[in-house]
Amino acid sequence: MSAADHRDPVWREVARVVLPHEADPEALPLYVDFTDDLTAIAAVAAEEEARWTRGAEMPGTAVSTGGPAAVHGEYVLSRRSFRVLATQRVSFASYFNAFPASYWRRWSIATAVRLDLTLAGAGTVLVYRSNARGIRQVVHTERVGGGQSALSLELPLSPFGDGGWYWFDLVAGNQDLELVQGAWSVAVPADLAGRPERAPGTASLAITTFNRESFCIDTLRTLAADPDVRELIDTIYVADQGTSRLSAHPDLAEVAEQLGDQLEVIEQDNLGGSGGFSRGMLETLRAGRSRYVLVLDDDVNVETEGIRRSLAFADLARVPTIVGGHMFNMYDRPTLHAFGEQVRMHDFTWGPIDRRPPVNFALSGLRSRPWLHRRMDVNYNGWWMSLIPTAVLAEVGLSIPAFLKWDDAEFGLRAGEAGHPTVSMPGVAVWHVPWTDKDDSVDWQAYFHQRNRLVTALLHGPAVAPKRLVADSVGIDLMHASAMQYYAASLRLRALEDVLSGPGHLHPSLRTAAPQARSLSSQFSDSRIEPDPDAFPPPRGLGYTPLPMVGKRPGVKKLVPWLVTTAVRQTLLKPRPGASEAPQAYVAKMDANWWRLAQVDSAVVSTADGAGASWHRRDRDTFRTLMARSARLHRELAREWPRLAGEYRAARAELTSPEAWEKTFSVDEPSVDGRR
Repeated sequence: MSAADHRDPVWREVARVVLPHEADPEALPLYVDFTDDLTAIAAVAAEEEARWTRGAEMPGTAVSTGGPAAVHGEYVLSRRSFRVLATQRVSFASYFNAFPASYWRRWSIATAVRLDLTLAGAGTVLVYRSNARGIRQVVHTERVGGGQSALSLELPLSPFGDGGWYWFDLVAGNQDLELVQGAWSVAVPADLAGRPERAPGTASLAITTFNRESFCIDTLRTLAADPDVRELIDTIYVADQGTSRLSAHPDLAEVAEQLGDQLEVIEQDNLGGSGGFSRGMLETLRAGRSRYVLVLDDDVNVETEGIRRSLAFADLARVPTIVGGHMFNMYDRPTLHAFGEQVRMHDFTWGPIDRRPPVNFALSGLRSRPWLHRRMDVNYNGWWMSLIPTAVLAEVGLSIPAFLKWDDAEFGLRAGEAGHPTVSMPGVAVWHVPWTDKDDSVDWQAYFHQRNRLVTALLHGPAVAPKRLVADSVGIDLMHASAMQYYAASLRLRALEDVLSGPGHLHPSLRTAAPQARSLSSQFSDSRIEPDPDAFPPPRGLGYTPLPMVGKRPGVKKLVPWLVTTAVRQTLLKPRPGASEAPQAYVAKMDANWWRLAQVDSAVVSTADGAGASWHRRDRDTFRTLMARSARLHRELAREWPRLAGEYRAARAELTSPEAWEKTFSVDEPSVDGRR
């Protein structure tokens, strides 16, 4: 053992206790839990787990502590300070201020954690820890009194193998108790802390924007206003791919002046998210200054403290690691979409690890949700916020030329195969425009859902065709066609044809695939959106109804017989008389499930955002043509899978290389007000 091993560890601050900007009352439950009834919290925690275990937890529902606790934005004194009124109690067992000990225990070189608090006034500090089952225990209690005082408490990381957090509560005495500031630091072995790769690193940001100038300006303004974070940023690369350019926005000049040389706006053709993010990755590698590139969507509000935390975690990770952020709903700020996502390798579908509904922290917080105390290990993180070491880019390449969909998932799988894990880090997050008002599985993006899923499976799946994936793909075609979603079904089949053509089509199609997919919509009435409610004839037959009685979702045992029966009906039976002249029903999007639409011959279906509707009309010839084509192409896919997998894997290094992307970008784009 070297002499360095006997030295005291080096402590590094990795997370500050923070409060929301401008004391935002909507977001405050993510920073402070005002619920002080510990008995109610324990009861809610037990009920939530019981409901989930017996299958009663449905999407959109939640267990509450009897109503949201009163939120007191007036107690927020500054970004880092908070007042607890006399005799009251608050908890910092919150998403942004509790310490996710199990993640540091599993993925970093940290050996211990220290809580440092500066307080003013009289009261009690209680420090808690939890285990992977969400069971909490007090680990320290300390009374403070009089003027300003400091608390520094060293805590072990060893008990957190499978999950658990640290947090603290503040209880005011007969006078107010003020949190002046607080922070979490970790201990790093001295022999490791001195290595260059463990010193604080910097990042460049890769932001892709398409006709969302106001969102993008707001993101840049947030970054410009945080001097602590700006010290960690080398360059912000904004790849502007829109038809309405960021350079024309009246507020760009002001933000650009604030950011100075840290901002570079690059105008290029619309190459999708993969093209925009790869441009930022490429520019970061060219510059050679940054240890990391932070991929960030344009339509987000970013918690800048999360950027500091992600960099600190990446600096101290055991191996070069992708550090991902979570996604909250921009329009319902306490709601978290997923605590961790994964690609399920048996069928190459993606989604939340445990398939739970979104988490609304305003209803009940971290202490009331035992499942949030388990460590969630993922194999990718969405590119709404993801910190990627440049060493990983240099080793495994940039994004696949996917345009959009699956590029982030494929990259996570590729990096993981090279020994670089992804960690979706609690306390690191953005607020993102939600997907609740979208249904991109039935618009032009259906092409990319299908193509890029198959490409990812060919790159990372088994050498022979996975039967589950092929059967699922045929089933989705049948569902779309049965629901009279002929546009989406046609796009999926075009995607399958392109996959069968081999990997050579990927880079050349970046500029053409989306326009071609959109142009196909003119051939199908189900894709033509009418905003005027009077654009369609009055319904005949079933009338105005959400169709709850027309068809129920078939269970697992009945699914195959149901699909066969439906296919026979769709193929042999003629549509009801008059179905092409007037719809049988007007159907709300929330009720327009494939198993319901499959039972009618004509329906007007509203869009997910409620801004319009389209007319779906059953056509036997179209159904027959689509399903015959689907059967033929999927037989070919299964037969040719080994050859295709070999071709795609052989081409992967070239497809993702900086040199291939440079050719796709082709030329240096013009400057924008002195910035490239």
